[in-house]
Amino acid sequence: MKKAIFLISIIMFFFKTSATANYEKIFYDFKIKSISGGIIDFKNYKDKAVLLVNTASFCGFTKQYEELQKLWEKYETKGLIVLGVPSNSFNQESSNNDEVKNFCEVNFDIDFPLTTITDVKGINAHEIFKWAKKNYGSSAIPKWNFHKILINKDGKIQNTYNSFTKPLSKKITLEIEKILNINS
Repeated sequence: MKKAIFLISIIMFFFKTSATANYEKIFYDFKIKSISGGIIDFKNYKDKAVLLVNTASFCGFTKQYEELQKLWEKYETKGLIVLGVPSNSFNQESSNNDEVKNFCEVNFDIDFPLTTITDVKGINAHEIFKWAKKNYGSSAIPKWNFHKILINKDGKIQNTYNSFTKPLSKKITLEIEKILNINS
């Protein structure tokens, strides 16, 4: 019995969720540099759902850009922001923001917001990813490109999805619809 309780305690520690988080800051308290120049101030996304995705141009999952664009087009007017965060944290991204921007526009017709090339893990990670880890645990840390973090209207992490979870999967779209109060 003690062994089972111990195992459950360990599992709960590694899979802590936003229900156990003690948010000192929320998503809307942060900013990040835009790939087009300027700053993306997350306070402008208040009362919206945000799908934060670390991306890369030279990854086996790069084709997910197509589904991210479709997701953006489907839910943008209903209150979803898709935010791409190009990253070379896994050595699969260009080192030039202009090349990344051009790649996304030419190959996938991307018009959702993109940030500059940004570290998403480790000591050099952008503060939004450190915040995600602190408040949601290890499942918020990108293990690879196209890791997804879904932020709810309260500016807190609703859920995270690994690279294998496609942007238009029911798992993600149902959660987005739940946040946006859309009856499918």
